[in-house]
Amino acid sequence: MLEDKHMNRDPITDEPGAHPVGTGIGTAGGALAGMAAGAMGGPITMAVGGLAGAVTGGLAGKAVAESVNPTQEDAYWRDSFMREPYYETGRTYDDYAPAYKLGWSTRERGVENFDAVEQSLATGWDQQRGGSSLSWHQARSAVRAAWDRVGQPARSKAADNEDTIDTLNNLIETCRDGEYGFAACAEHCQSPSLKT
Repeated sequence: MLEDKHMNRDPITDEPGAHPVGTGIGTAGGALAGMAAGAMGGPITMAVGGLAGAVTGGLAGKAVAESVNPTQEDAYWRDSFMREPYYETGRTYDDYAPAYKLGWSTRERGVENFDAVEQSLATGWDQQRGGSSLSWHQARSAVRAAWDRVGQPARSKAADNEDTIDTLNNLIETCRDGEYGFAACAEHCQSPSLKT
């Protein structure tokens, strides 16, 4: 149970290594936008709009925040660093970990051209290296490898769009069922305020 708590599960997909802040910000913003759009149609339309907006915003916020998943990247490199061509025998993952983190975190900030930032990365390596004993010359290939890996999309945008559409269609169907249920109940209510 304690281990599951630290897996940082995604609130939408239940996958480990989530970014709940990005998902939460997107959900809140999407819900408000959906409610505003649906407000003109009455309370049911406003509720449906809010729910649809929350899911859409949550998925969008999740996508932005998870363009790089640090937990996943760390696990990948921990498992494969010894198979890389730049690996030096006797080195541990702790030597390479700061270089990988520098590569993926720089790419995550939206920097697209490695050559344009390489000099500043080299200059800042001493502050970023932590306990690593690698010089910039030794770390550069690991930084670039992590950079390149993050630049390769794992899934197509079409697949992401299909997932979003499926989720929204399921949500709309659920909301319509709820609307039908409330309308059926309202027909049988005697109290005008409760009926409304």
